[in-house]
Amino acid sequence: MKEKVVVVMPAYNAEKTLEKTVNDIPSDIVDEIIVVDDHSKDKTVDIARRLGLKVFIHPENRGYGANQKTCYKLALESGAEYIIMVHPDYQYDARIIPYAIGFLKLGICDIILGNRIRTRKEALGCGMPIYKYFSNRFLTIIENFVTGQNLGEWHSGFRIYRRKVLETIPYQKNSDGFVFDTEFLVQAVVAGFRIGDVPIPVRYFREASSINFIESVKYDISSLAVLGKYIAYKIGIKNIDVFKKSPDEK
Repeated sequence: MKEKVVVVMPAYNAEKTLEKTVNDIPSDIVDEIIVVDDHSKDKTVDIARRLGLKVFIHPENRGYGANQKTCYKLALESGAEYIIMVHPDYQYDARIIPYAIGFLKLGICDIILGNRIRTRKEALGCGMPIYKYFSNRFLTIIENFVTGQNLGEWHSGFRIYRRKVLETIPYQKNSDGFVFDTEFLVQAVVAGFRIGDVPIPVRYFREASSINFIESVKYDISSLAVLGKYIAYKIGIKNIDVFKKSPDEK
């Protein structure tokens, strides 16, 4: 029996980029696309429905992390074996899906991230703001060192998961904001999942990123706080809620 592949898109005001993003997704690989709209103020929902996508609408704006929580819940309920999270802002080139998912199907990795920063020249040449580049490099170096990983970057909006990952990680305990992504990856490290990455071409333009400079600073501080919790967990403080492997762990 074919293992179901589902793309989930956490959407907010993506009317200008949603259709272009969907057009890049290989229909011979992906069985279903789910869009979770976080109470957009534009025509994101209308476009998603016109494209024949499965749409779920939050009755109020809940945040990026809360949007992903809904995405993953719906993907699991749909019977997905592989879940691909793609931002609908047309920043990430979804044409790499057949190649990236192969690492999971071959049993090499449990999680694959798209790495936007193959070289500094390429990242900046694609329009990545210089403050985001250096912030990404700074955080990724620290996160790799603390967790023992060797990822090209930790902050990608293109991610592929095995079903077991979403069934194991207590992501419902995570933040409803942007730091959800960092919490999730640290939880994956705690759970012992194999994380890898592949280079992914990106496009930077006004609609392709929802985090401004101030939000980026807040995100950086929050990500460092997650690492602090991880260090505390590793030295024996096991009552940190987001890292508990099961409800009865003390």
